[in-house]
Amino acid sequence: MTENFFADRLRFLRNERNISAREMSLALGQNESYINKIETGQRSVSMSAFFNICDFLKVSATDFFNENIKTTDFNSDVFLSTYKQLPQTYAKHIFSVMQDLLQTRIEI
Repeated sequence: MTENFFADRLRFLRNERNISAREMSLALGQNESYINKIETGQRSVSMSAFFNICDFLKVSATDFFNENIKTTDFNSDVFLSTYKQLPQTYAKHIFSVMQDLLQTRIEI
């Protein structure tokens, strides 16, 4: 991990969700420059503030530090385009699993 990993990761996750630093700062109940100061290294973050940031970004604390996770939000457009690229036999299997999940009401 780089020295600026936390700031870089915060910026990445925030930008991925198309949220401005000002908007996020205000949503967290802070002054409008709060997130900008964290991302530029002018301010550190307490553990409780870190968990509030994770909650706001809808990411677990573990996933926050996992660079391999690019997004935590389900994107139905990406799912649908990927599904359409599958061979028909694979697509039928996926569809069957989806139907089974609906019938059994399994929560994911």
